[in-house]
Amino acid sequence: MTNIKLKAPNIPFLSEFLDYLRVERGYSVHTIEAYKSDIDQFATFLTCQQKLSSLIRWNRLSKENLYEFQKFLSTENYKPSTRSRKLASLKSFLGFLHRTGQIDNDPSSKISLRVTRLKLPHTISIDQAIALVTKPLSVSTTPIASRDEAMLQLAYASGLRSSELINLNLDDIDLRANRVRCLGKGNKERIIPFHSLAADRLGEYLNSHRIKLVTDLSGKALFLNSRGGRITRQGYWLTLKKYAQMLNLSDNITPHSLRHSFATHLLQGGAPIRHVQELLGHASISSTQIYTHITKEFVREEYETAHPRS
Repeated sequence: MTNIKLKAPNIPFLSEFLDYLRVERGYSVHTIEAYKSDIDQFATFLTCQQKLSSLIRWNRLSKENLYEFQKFLSTENYKPSTRSRKLASLKSFLGFLHRTGQIDNDPSSKISLRVTRLKLPHTISIDQAIALVTKPLSVSTTPIASRDEAMLQLAYASGLRSSELINLNLDDIDLRANRVRCLGKGNKERIIPFHSLAADRLGEYLNSHRIKLVTDLSGKALFLNSRGGRITRQGYWLTLKKYAQMLNLSDNITPHSLRHSFATHLLQGGAPIRHVQELLGHASISSTQIYTHITKEFVREEYETAHPRS
């Protein structure tokens, strides 16, 4: 992310809370800024989710809002310590609102917002992946639908991280060679091939539909939002979630699910793990080996189905 790319909404009582941290708790300017940034991000997340209006009304906050935000953070590339800090900031702020009588109930008081070690996100089947990435143009022919299908097709065809996908520029795509250039972690560049169907959808979007979304905000960004700016991680996440819900896929699906499915399906198809490592941009083979337990389960299922004595 690192921050959702929208202006934070009006946040009642935030200034009072920050004064409390400065005067009563004696926190440093740096620490107070971190609290403010974390609470701004949560408030903006709520607005993006259309859970609350642009004026945050904390009495309308529910446990579900907190769990959704916790789930959202788990899909991002934050360190566990950073996610823990963000959740602790939110819990501290809500506790302050409750103690000062600004809210009747603190929804964070009886739930755990602990950060646990991330498990492998839900991996979808090949059939589910194909249904997902072809869904947008099956329900609409608008420029946004064209963008959505091109974006999802490329994500599944290349295994790009969500940050890599949304930061692509026009000159990062080579439709003659069917390959994409991206900057991964540590600013390491890699070139990734993609299949012809993804190339077709990208070509349609670039040749016929992107121009209808372009504004002064667009620059060289490949994937544009409805206002003409670069699509954000949150925008991509909501796009994926929308089509997953249309197909009744699991609520656990995240942008990282397509990346995990890309790697898993390649290994199931016989791709060498070193090649998959290079495509994913993993510095260490140990990061890629996490997928082998899924392929072992797949091999076992194939054995049970195919062996005459099973």
